[in-house]
Amino acid sequence: MNTVNPEVTVIGCDGRPLAPGAAAALATAQLVVGAPRHLRAAPIPPHAQHLELRHLDEALDAVSQRTGPAVVLASGDPGFFGIVRALRARGITPHVIPAVSSVADAFARIGLDWDDALVVSAHGRDPNQALAAALAHPKAAILTAPGTAALLARELHTAGKQVYAVELLGTPEEKVSILPADTGLADPNILISLDQHDTVGPPRWLAGHPGAPDGWALPEDAFEHRDSMITKPEVRALVLARLGPAPGRTIWDVGAGSGSVAVECARFGAWVIAVESDPAQCEKIRGNAERHHVRLRVHQGRAPEALIGLPPADAVFAGGGDHAVLATAIRLASPRTVVVTLAAVQRVGETATLLAGQGYRADGVQLQASRLKPLPGGNHRLAAQNPVFVLWGQRGEVR
Repeated sequence: MNTVNPEVTVIGCDGRPLAPGAAAALATAQLVVGAPRHLRAAPIPPHAQHLELRHLDEALDAVSQRTGPAVVLASGDPGFFGIVRALRARGITPHVIPAVSSVADAFARIGLDWDDALVVSAHGRDPNQALAAALAHPKAAILTAPGTAALLARELHTAGKQVYAVELLGTPEEKVSILPADTGLADPNILISLDQHDTVGPPRWLAGHPGAPDGWALPEDAFEHRDSMITKPEVRALVLARLGPAPGRTIWDVGAGSGSVAVECARFGAWVIAVESDPAQCEKIRGNAERHHVRLRVHQGRAPEALIGLPPADAVFAGGGDHAVLATAIRLASPRTVVVTLAAVQRVGETATLLAGQGYRADGVQLQASRLKPLPGGNHRLAAQNPVFVLWGQRGEVR
């Protein structure tokens, strides 16, 4: 059981008058830690030591080694992507006096509900993960790190998103703008990314991402496809299990065909780049994505040349096992996971050798399903499907 430490108080700051109890905590503090703008605005007693929060570990060391009461000033709600987690990791469970979350404030500035928004952080974290999650979701807020907002905003705008920047919340310099803008972005800021045709959805019971879809490995008739050229549901189930699609993950589907794997990965919240050379198939992928209400990127071109310039991927799926395509995809995407489906037994050994040579732990299985088919009189028979080899390679530990 966690016990609140009354000697350490974290006070949320949002530009409004401090919450009840905050002034009393500051009056007795021997150490006050915070960003320069928060220190300037707070009624800090003359006897208290000031420490600008520029390096988190340095600030945490100071709080841990204090000799008296300490106060930490933080933006908005410090329990939401804030310093409370970092203090608890040091064994300190502070008394928290929150202000309005900066994310709530940002959405309020543009008059939007946000229980259906995905909230992601690029502050001290991989910005590509935050970008992938925001690209795949209709409404997202990104807590940015200094210097990252312009790049993230540009990528979102290029993908067709409407992007707002909410800068310097709670200060006299606060500004809300629709991007792209000609001027640079001030720190700190929050980016809000929306689909161009934002619509008001039904009431929700779960905030943020809706979670896993209610079913996967969908039947063939759930997708428009050409001449049964589609990854079969029995195979697709294992492919999805090995790819591990989720919010924040980028997945390439190379030689996407009708896009059944790409669309199913997107239904789990992954950002998917479907690479396909046939223009007619590209239109089918777009139609299937629209049918299942998901967002993905269709990249028309013939691999391996079409793979040049694509962003790195967490996982790559390739149907067919073309040696040159697979080798190029691995080199350019540098994925943790690779999944390949093969019809020809001759390709199995060379593909496993390729994966092992690239540092992957290679494994695989042959799948051969038999489906129930009705017979006269209410009986059934088993109709065998063509066997398919599914190979996969994994680098590092599965998360």
